Amino acid sequence: MRNLEKHALMEFKAAGWLDDNGEYCDEMQEMICRHVLALLDVFTAEGHSGSSAPYAINMFSRLAKFEPIAPLTGEDWEWNDTGHCFQNKRASHVFKDYDGNCYDINGKVFWEWAKSHNDDGSLSGEVHKSYYTSRDSRVPVTFPYVVPEKPIYEYRYSDSEPPQPPQNEEGFL
Repeated sequence: MRNLEKHALMEFKAAGWLDDNGEYCDEMQEMICRHVLALLDVFTAEGHSGSSAPYAINMFSRLAKFEPIAPLTGEDWEWNDTGHCFQNKRASHVFKDYDGNCYDINGKVFWEWAKSHNDDGSLSGEVHKSYYTSRDSRVPVTFPYVVPEKPIYEYRYSDSEPPQPPQNEEGFL
């Protein structure tokens, strides 16, 4: 058994996906774990070193997520006409209006503090961060455009119903 496989199996057990006998606890999770083990087997067989391994992992990760590995150019060949705007073929979250205005709809993710609800709908008192996107999540794009690894996370106070108590980035006031 190779080191990466040993490490993966140990992590699967730590995550609760394998029992003490090495048996998977969930059929769907077993399928995913076996797929990941197959990918690790291919990766190990390629013999990557300390310098090529991170490079290959990053490239694979971006391509597997349908993300570009080079900056978007904005050239005509990169766009599909959706009927009301253009969508980038290389980064499906980048759009261009017919007037030429370009934006990334995944540019910002907003968050706020929210109280959790019990099954009966009553407030539990537990507090968690709530994340959401909206039309305001768009960020302008100029070319060449390097698609960021992560969006910008921005705190936004909500005036949702039922009203939340006053809050700031540290929590409820």
